[in-house]
Amino acid sequence: MTPDYCRERMNALNCCILIPTFNNAQTLEKIINDVAEYTASIIVVNDGSTDSTNHILAKFDNIYVVSYLKNKGKGFALRTGFEAARKKGFDYVITIDSDGQHFANDIPVFVEKLETEKSSIIIGARNMNQESVPGKSNFGNKFSNFWFKFNTGIALPDTQSGYRLYPVKLLEGINFITPKYEFEVEVIVRAAWKGIGVIAVPVKVYYPPAEERISHFRPVPDFSRVSVLNTFLVLIALLYIKPRNFFRGLMKTNFRTFVREHFLNTTEPDSVKIFSVMLGFFMGIAPFWGYQMLLCLAISHLLKLNKAISILAANISLPPVIPFILYGSFMFGGMFMEVPGTIDFSKEITLEMVKVHSYQYLIGSFALAFAAAGFSGIATFLLLKLFSRK
Repeated sequence: MTPDYCRERMNALNCCILIPTFNNAQTLEKIINDVAEYTASIIVVNDGSTDSTNHILAKFDNIYVVSYLKNKGKGFALRTGFEAARKKGFDYVITIDSDGQHFANDIPVFVEKLETEKSSIIIGARNMNQESVPGKSNFGNKFSNFWFKFNTGIALPDTQSGYRLYPVKLLEGINFITPKYEFEVEVIVRAAWKGIGVIAVPVKVYYPPAEERISHFRPVPDFSRVSVLNTFLVLIALLYIKPRNFFRGLMKTNFRTFVREHFLNTTEPDSVKIFSVMLGFFMGIAPFWGYQMLLCLAISHLLKLNKAISILAANISLPPVIPFILYGSFMFGGMFMEVPGTIDFSKEITLEMVKVHSYQYLIGSFALAFAAAGFSGIATFLLLKLFSRK
């Protein structure tokens, strides 16, 4: 794609270039000139630079500049740029860093992909295996890729590249909370949770020699921010997103299809299905109220069981069934007590009575959970043998 044709297509697609910058005066002017070959729609967000950035920006009268005095972080600069782009009527924004690592002649790569992927964030994936890439950058990228896949189920080769295309109209309404580098992790995770695609295209990258390299990334505080964010996102994924996605998927199909895809799936050993059912029944009855789904997902993930089957089986503890589970656990626990407790609401409730009853309930609930898990495992084994014969 030639620069002139790229310019034409970007105009047709309502796409602009966004350059966030902070104290990169030595490379900023070249970046703007290079980008200008491909589009006249350029937004620069000056994130409180204290060098000669303002002097350089004054040389250009054909770009839109947003400036503020105090440095607030890359995430804040990107969000400010998104809002400016929306106000100017743009639907898409290509972000390119101002430190000279990205090449403007890769802009057509994003535009070509945008022609067929209009509802996705497109990330420019760098070759992180080349010799010039710092070891800490390679490690940080792999770390980020792992947690992004855990949170969204999407595998990406490079989740930390700042060279991206964003569908800014689709992102409107998401209340982002991070102001600095960690925003680039938050935005793709939360976009994926909203149903916006996140895909990658290959781009070039230039890492100057260490003595010439300028980076505003602070390893300890910024990596700590990313770690805290990932912890927060993992909790949301386990407590809400994964169960939500499971039930959404279950509602889109009927029970017969679910059975065929999960229980009768010949590519998965019967032992996995049996233990998945057993885990679900155990977690549905055991006294982990409020954390049953979270623990069920975590354990089935660690043991490489079928998460869908485990979660479905754990729903034995549906609200109408809970009173029967509680009463059954209490009565089952009485079998292990020298003097079984009884439920008599005509007597005054004392602390000692609560203690005795709680102990009996806890013992009974675990015993009943193990018994239900064993029974469900045997029943699943017999059903699978029956279906396999058919």
